[in-house]
Amino acid sequence: MTEYTPPLRDIRFAFDEVCDLPSLLKLDEFDHVETDMVFAVLDEVGRFAAEVIAPTNVDGDQIGAQWIAGSDTDDGWAAVSTPESFRSAYAKLVDSGFNAIPFEPDFGGGGFPWLVALAVQEMFTSANMSLSLCNLLTQGAIDALQHHGSNEQQATYLPKMLTGEWSGTMNLSEPQAGSDVGAVATKAVPTGRSDGSYAITGTKIWITHGEQDLTENIIHLVLARTPDAKPGTRGISMFLVPKFMPNEDGSLGERNDVEVVSIEHKLGIHGSPTCVLSFGEKQDGAIGWLVGDEFTGMANMFTMMNNARLSVGLQGLSLAEMAYQHSLAYAHQRLQGTAPDAERGVQSPIIEHPDVRRMLMTQRSWIDAMRYLMYFNGATLDRSRSLDPAVAEWSTRLAALLIPMSKSIGADVGNELTSIALQIFGGMGYVEETGAAQYLRDIRIAAIYEGTNGIQGQDLVMRKLGGDEGSTVNEFLSSFDDTIAALANDPTMEKFARQLTASFDDARRSSDWLNANDDVLNKLGGASPYTRLLGTALCGALAGKAALAAQARLDGVDVSDADRSFFDSKIVSARFFGEQILPTTSGLAATVMAGADDLFAMTADQF
Repeated sequence: MTEYTPPLRDIRFAFDEVCDLPSLLKLDEFDHVETDMVFAVLDEVGRFAAEVIAPTNVDGDQIGAQWIAGSDTDDGWAAVSTPESFRSAYAKLVDSGFNAIPFEPDFGGGGFPWLVALAVQEMFTSANMSLSLCNLLTQGAIDALQHHGSNEQQATYLPKMLTGEWSGTMNLSEPQAGSDVGAVATKAVPTGRSDGSYAITGTKIWITHGEQDLTENIIHLVLARTPDAKPGTRGISMFLVPKFMPNEDGSLGERNDVEVVSIEHKLGIHGSPTCVLSFGEKQDGAIGWLVGDEFTGMANMFTMMNNARLSVGLQGLSLAEMAYQHSLAYAHQRLQGTAPDAERGVQSPIIEHPDVRRMLMTQRSWIDAMRYLMYFNGATLDRSRSLDPAVAEWSTRLAALLIPMSKSIGADVGNELTSIALQIFGGMGYVEETGAAQYLRDIRIAAIYEGTNGIQGQDLVMRKLGGDEGSTVNEFLSSFDDTIAALANDPTMEKFARQLTASFDDARRSSDWLNANDDVLNKLGGASPYTRLLGTALCGALAGKAALAAQARLDGVDVSDADRSFFDSKIVSARFFGEQILPTTSGLAATVMAGADDLFAMTADQF
């Protein structure tokens, strides 16, 4: 299944009613961008995603990326091939200019808000997650170079990275250093040349699109240790290591000593090559240049990782949307059994069965709520660039708080919703021909990479919540007081308001318990359920805000039948979330505050 309908109206609703796009575009950074321009661009992106990218999705799964051993014909360098449809689609993507939408105009970018970039990512990821990962990593590398690269590095590399002619990667993990980045052992030794270069030697693993045949050049950002480096993360520096050395005129020069040793055989995202890369095996080291100051590599890499974590959460939304679209179509078409109110003996479409309705509503309401959370998070990143110090400070704090929740909620719920979609397909979902299984297999990685969801929980509890004793959490929760009051004044939303109040109480009690607890085991033991609790509560609050906006539109004049149907569906979706999903926060709060005693009541040998 490759058919994809871009949810452009849902995206616009989230932009206007939850993220307040008009006020965002008044910031000095974006005053050259107009609302109509944003949606005209997104219309074209949606068309491109549906017509050019989506048809490649099955090729990515069935053909996948292939490792090719080096031979005399290619100077002995191993390589990776992608499906032919990938290469054709990617070439059209480069020509489109869509890659450059959110980046600096000085290097050929469009200067649009990151919020707009997230909508582009959503649609491309829904269409083909494997192919979109090349763009995602490149965007992260661009962001890191914009913040930390030298003027010369920016001028040399960014223009072609913005177009997508050159791609970017992030190289952290090694065989002995996965999530424990402080154990990185790759070495960087000064070459003694006048260009300030280093010779990089070592092995990196799990490198997404670390080698491929889509782009002319690949720009690796590599964490390594210089000779005087201290142990742990304090001794890590970041280096730029191109696959091919650029000449002064921008053309490609000699091949650098970076080679793909192998690619992983994975559960999903088969079209995305996950590479083992060897640096410095054939010569005296791969040539690289320091990005930023020495020993600031970990901080510099987090510039990439924070945006990447939000984008990974968005992958959950994207695959959930694609799976929902196809399971909904199947529910309309599949005849099975007789629905409760149908004529006896006549088979009904399964969408008429209550349990299927529950599954579809669960998908629909979570997708709406996740989109509100992800896009709201993106808008806070944009507002952190405000020239108003108070706005910038608050938005920076809030964006940092939301990122671990966006990543975890998106990844976990994306896994759950693609599984629900497969359930709607029944036995036909379990076989590969329908494509439903691919969505489930592809999204499973999201809870694992860019920091497992457990690490996101630790970050949220130990740094974001504990760092300011819960003041950012409490201030953000209090900002929804007017939303709760407005919901309570609407008889159709009163139950939603009561549940949202109860869920916020669950969040506050859990926050206070974690902050007051001196036992690190108790904090860490409750970190994952707390992340789900707080993220669910905030999704509910944003859904409530969206429901009120939809009702205000319905109360306006000259509402067409199509508009009435759309806004009414947003209200129903939000109310379902408020009444039937929000109540899970009560059980999560109990889990958070249960402590870690039972987690360690058995010895490791007793498991």
